[in-house]
Amino acid sequence: MQLLSINIGRPQSLQVGDRPTVTGIYKNPVERAQISTLGLSGDHVDDQEHHGGPDQAVYVYSAEDYDWWMEQLGEGLEPGTFGENLTFSSFGEGTVRIGDRFRVGPVLLEVSAPRIPCATLAARMGDPNFVKKFRQAGRPGFYARVLEEGRVQRGQSIEKIAAPTHHATLLEVFDLWYDKTPDAARLRWVLSAPLAERARAVYAERLKSLEVL
Repeated sequence: MQLLSINIGRPQSLQVGDRPTVTGIYKNPVERAQISTLGLSGDHVDDQEHHGGPDQAVYVYSAEDYDWWMEQLGEGLEPGTFGENLTFSSFGEGTVRIGDRFRVGPVLLEVSAPRIPCATLAARMGDPNFVKKFRQAGRPGFYARVLEEGRVQRGQSIEKIAAPTHHATLLEVFDLWYDKTPDAARLRWVLSAPLAERARAVYAERLKSLEVL
C-alpha cells in the first residue's frame, strides 16, 4: 500500500440545493502535510457540527474505489474529488474494521467511522442523486482519529495493523446507519468498537429508544 495523494481543501463557495454555503470539500494535492490530532494543517472544515474533530480528523479513500467509480460514471476522477484528505492505493487485504490502524510514516491513524454521504457531496459531484448512488455503492471510505502526529509525504508506504476481528466492519456500521429497524444486540455490538463520537451518539440514542419500549 502506498500514499498516492495528500489533499488540502481551501474555503470555496458551493450552492447546495437552495442554500449557498462555504465548503472545504474541494481538495487540491500537495506533496507533504503536517497531520495533528485535529487533521491536516491548512485544511478547511466549514461544517464542524458534522465533520472534523478528534474522532474524524482525517478522511481516507482508496484508488481502488476511484477505479470502480470511474468505470461506473464513465469519466476520470482526480484524487481528492470525494473530499478525502489522503488517497491510499488500497486498504490492504481483507475488509476494513473499526479500530484498524494505518501507519503512514510517523503518523498512526485509527479507523473510527464510515463516511455518510450528504447534500454537499451531491452538489460537489453535480448530481442530486449522488447521495443515493454513494449509499448503494457501499464504498464509503473511512474517517480516522490521529493517534500519533507527524508529517507525511506523497509516495510513502503504508502499514495496516488489523483490529480485533470481533469489531464491526466499516460496511456493517455503514449499513446499520440506514437500518430502519435495528436490533438492540447489533447496536450494542457495534458500540463495543472504538467508534467516532458522532456515530456513537446516534447508535446509542437508537439503542436507548429500543430499551425504553
